[in-house]
Amino acid sequence: MNKNTIALAAAVAMALSAGTAAAQARDQIRIVGSSTVFPFSTAVAEQFGKTSGFKTPVVESTGSGGGMKLFCAGVGVEHPDITNASRRIKASEFETCSKNGIGITEVKVGYDGIVLANSKAAERYSLTKEQIFQALAAKVPVDGELVDNPYQMWSDIDPSLPNTKIEVLGPPPTSGTRDAFVELVMREGAKSFDSLAALRKEDKKAFRAISDAMREDGLFIEAGENDNLIVQKLEANPAALGIFGFSFLDQNSDKVQGSIIGGVEPTFENIADGEYGVSRSLYFYVKQEHVGVIPGISEFIAEFTNEGAWGPDGYLADKGLIPLPDADRAEMASQANGLAKLSM
Repeated sequence: MNKNTIALAAAVAMALSAGTAAAQARDQIRIVGSSTVFPFSTAVAEQFGKTSGFKTPVVESTGSGGGMKLFCAGVGVEHPDITNASRRIKASEFETCSKNGIGITEVKVGYDGIVLANSKAAERYSLTKEQIFQALAAKVPVDGELVDNPYQMWSDIDPSLPNTKIEVLGPPPTSGTRDAFVELVMREGAKSFDSLAALRKEDKKAFRAISDAMREDGLFIEAGENDNLIVQKLEANPAALGIFGFSFLDQNSDKVQGSIIGGVEPTFENIADGEYGVSRSLYFYVKQEHVGVIPGISEFIAEFTNEGAWGPDGYLADKGLIPLPDADRAEMASQANGLAKLSM
């Protein structure tokens, strides 16, 4: 072995040793991601800290997109171990993770509904997806023409709706709630118009440029990733509506009420049985390279997928999580605790 080879081997050994020491310097799990999953993840983290002998994980609400960006940036103590998401990881995000040497375990934890809520001091709304699209889209069909959204009052859309100015607080584009709302409400509402349904068949990209674009004239307000802040603003302004996850409605049912959408009220039962048409799956993603390096990751997964946590009678159901069906829960628990590697 020549001197150059020996020097190179020594340098690699030193780098590996330094990396291991740095990783061991962090003895607390770091979790980022979805504001919707945040209260569930926080509840598990607190229970885990009380009962496991490990430190309570740090949980940050960064939004699903922001969390994925942080999570997929690399392996090492400076990067988070777990990211929460209120929609499934995108192919582009998975590719970034893979390029950066990250293996992923995907854990679907349950379901959540997206609500359009307002203060209990005001009238409850009953809306269709078509009407919501008309209220919030940047461009809408009027008399056969696609025009900049002219609607200022809810009653402009339909005389049966309240004679109240349209004012809706919602999440930013980095939010999984925004992604799901666009997919489940805006696109479905746009398809209600024959001209846009025909456009979707001809050119899906052109259709989505219309269906996915929210108005920017001040009647739809991006209110950030903090759903609790949206609830507070609705309390202060009974004329406004807000878009957020069912769990926040459930925890603030003394202050706000969910609009009826498509004739169905957003309740735990209606979301669980699929009656309520604006619901989505919730996830968290584990960085496999950090398991066994950052203490407690496997044990945290076991706590989250314990029946006492995510089961029908678990403490997460009390916070508004809609559990997976029994068989799906059992299968997901097996995959999660076995650290099954995600492939796309």
